Amino acid sequence: MDKRSSRPKITLGIDFGTSNSAVSWAEPGGTAQLIALEGEALSIPTAVFYNAEDRRTHFGRDAVAQYLAGTEGRLMRSLKSLLGSPLLQETTEVNHQQVSYHDIVATFLAELRKRATQALGVAPTRVVMGRPVHFVDDAPERDALAQQSLQQAAHDVGFEQVSFQLEPIAAALDHERRLTRENMVLVVDLGGGTSDFTVVRLGPERMVRSDRSGDVLATTGVHIGGTDFDQKLSLEQVMPLFGYRHLGPQQREVPSGVFFDLATWHLIHWQYLPRALSQAQGLRVNYSDPRLHARLMEVLKQRHGHHIAHMVEQAKIGCSQSGADTTIDLSVIERGLLAPMRAAELQDHLASLLAKTVACARECVQLAGLEDGALDAIYLTGGSSALRPFQQALQAEFPKVPMMEGDLFGGVASGLVYSRS
Repeated sequence: MDKRSSRPKITLGIDFGTSNSAVSWAEPGGTAQLIALEGEALSIPTAVFYNAEDRRTHFGRDAVAQYLAGTEGRLMRSLKSLLGSPLLQETTEVNHQQVSYHDIVATFLAELRKRATQALGVAPTRVVMGRPVHFVDDAPERDALAQQSLQQAAHDVGFEQVSFQLEPIAAALDHERRLTRENMVLVVDLGGGTSDFTVVRLGPERMVRSDRSGDVLATTGVHIGGTDFDQKLSLEQVMPLFGYRHLGPQQREVPSGVFFDLATWHLIHWQYLPRALSQAQGLRVNYSDPRLHARLMEVLKQRHGHHIAHMVEQAKIGCSQSGADTTIDLSVIERGLLAPMRAAELQDHLASLLAKTVACARECVQLAGLEDGALDAIYLTGGSSALRPFQQALQAEFPKVPMMEGDLFGGVASGLVYSRS
């Protein structure tokens, strides 16, 4: 018998993210360990690709690679964005069959559970799911529905005990394991779809307490994240090449709906439908420059939308990390077509989104009733928190507070298993 099968009941922590997901596990009283989900990678893109050629379903990096290689099929990303939306109960066509978006979310969760089972040698039945402070801003009923939908999907794939923890609190509990003294910390969790903040009192003596509710001084959140940054950069840097803000014969801008959808990952595929293609073709009369319209139609007819979105995301990351200018190669649409991504413009393009995000951080500290001097640290987690313009904006708001990066992609998952009941 495999010794692993005799382990005490374990708990999984699943950080189901808009862009990436991670899974951890721990035995009762044990230390959290991340599970390798794709090769040696400890996180996996939240992506599902339904291959129309071999009828297989692909996940993560494999899913994105299949799509970008030109394999015929349907790529689904930003699945978390569907939670709390009426769209979740609707169906979409996948390989000539109608599949509900709820079932697509469940399919991805089932794959996470399957990979965890393979790694652990036992099928876990208990899970703590991460959730943002707000799935949906200013809509409590929809927010509650989002959690209920995620809980139902978890039950559907075999989890018997499902509980939830706020993602920034989970990150705090992970960070706490490395502290040697009590700290007052502003935890900043920037993911693909949300930005969440928590002011929490942490420390080795507090870590052993069963009730930590008194240590959480305030939580705030706003529905802004990496996908919103990508959308904005796409609109500013790429979509003008296809007619966004282009003035037509009557000096009126080309209707912008198609460009916003093309810049929003989970809406792109709608622009490939016959009705959308017909509407886009009808925009020709709104253009003064026919080349721009021809490019737009090439993108739609050849289904290059997700490829463009992927390149924008990669250019953003590269530009932020290096601080150097880069370009987005659009020669697949038109020979020699390039879109610049300039480091100096990154801050300008994202200024309004960054201001709202930083304002949410400030609100959290105010709700906690603290002055900046009472904060020992700002703790960053979530992939989007690595964005240099964001870090600069946050440091400018809290100039005297030390800022540190945690495990950007695995910290929340690890902390989830420490919050189990």
